[in-house]
Amino acid sequence: MAGKVSIHTERVILASASPRRRELLSLVGIAHEVRPADIDESLLPGEKPAAHAERLARTKAHTIAEREPNAVIIAADTIVVVDGDVLGKPADQAAARAMLKRLSGRTHIVLTAIAVARGTHTESAVESVEVTFRTVTDDEIGSYIATGEPMDKAGAYGIQGFGATIVERVNGDYFSVMGLGLRRLIALLERLGVAYEFVRR
Repeated sequence: MAGKVSIHTERVILASASPRRRELLSLVGIAHEVRPADIDESLLPGEKPAAHAERLARTKAHTIAEREPNAVIIAADTIVVVDGDVLGKPADQAAARAMLKRLSGRTHIVLTAIAVARGTHTESAVESVEVTFRTVTDDEIGSYIATGEPMDKAGAYGIQGFGATIVERVNGDYFSVMGLGLRRLIALLERLGVAYEFVRR
């Protein structure tokens, strides 16, 4: 702990409205406020998927850190990549159906970038996870879309909800697929000079 501060004594701001990320921070006892960063998430011409995700996470962290220089800012961005194409959140049900049909019976990549910032210091990294879907029928896709779950998620599915029933295999960090790799987060906080300790609830 020499030269470091504790995450439990710092003001922590999550630069995201994602309930999954809130849930994961609470899971490991990190008290936090929520301050979503409203940024342009468009893919830049020629930008590679991992670079895109990391740029967005860092931009979100910087946006909030400029307003809250004394707080620890946690930001993240999750994208789904298949055949080199980035699948973001579906614009409508037709887009969700097209995404799910494309992912059915195949393996894709989930990239989650995390950025942590304090003042002008920022640390970031990208976690890559392989996710394989079982074959999903058209009727199943329609029923899944009807739940509403796919509509606000990259790749049109959530692994922590109904989407868990169509995921056959995960090769990598499950929590990264949810949207916030906790092991990676703790490592980045350490690099920022913020230590994580286990605390009794």
